[in-house]
Amino acid sequence: MEKFTVLDSLAMPLDRANVDTDAIIPKQFLKSIKRSGFGPNLFDEWRYMDHGEPGMDNSKRPLNPNFVLNDPRYQGARILLARENFGCGSSREHAPWALHDYGFRVIIGTSYADIFFNNSFKNGLLPIVLPKEEVDALFDGAMSTPGYRLRVDLDAQTVTRPDGRAIHFDVDAFRKYCLLNGLDDIGLTLRHADKIRAFEEKRRAEQPWLFA
Repeated sequence: MEKFTVLDSLAMPLDRANVDTDAIIPKQFLKSIKRSGFGPNLFDEWRYMDHGEPGMDNSKRPLNPNFVLNDPRYQGARILLARENFGCGSSREHAPWALHDYGFRVIIGTSYADIFFNNSFKNGLLPIVLPKEEVDALFDGAMSTPGYRLRVDLDAQTVTRPDGRAIHFDVDAFRKYCLLNGLDDIGLTLRHADKIRAFEEKRRAEQPWLFA
């Protein structure tokens, strides 16, 4: 998993509450268990004018000009501004996969569904919770100011606005450690690879019949 330290990026405002995981990545795209390849179908039903299915050439599909993901002002944004209860609905891990594969590394909102919130940290996304008045101000800035950028410093736990004002956010110490060091569940386990190998070698020597 890629390490997360500091991110300076455009902010994209998704001005919708209760965005569920089926909207983030529709159910027909859940056939793959790879973590990559979902970005082109992120917010598929809102992003395109037609119905999407796996295997379609997305470059030839008609785009919805009124959806924020297609707005030229926000192309390249890696910070997503969200409203309350983002990531509700089913517990599919494909939702953070799709967001990450598209290019997002940070989500800033007032609240998240618990399972989505946990899955985000495990897949290299930083979901930040801020008070409603702070989120409203960020939305106002992103929607009214072309090129509106934010600087997210995980170690300092701050979101810095273009005017230089830094907003503090809370994050669990263990999750912060994992993101700063690029450790997902597999990475955490592999830190003990030498001990695991030693255990397996001892077990093979003591109970060889298990490996026959």
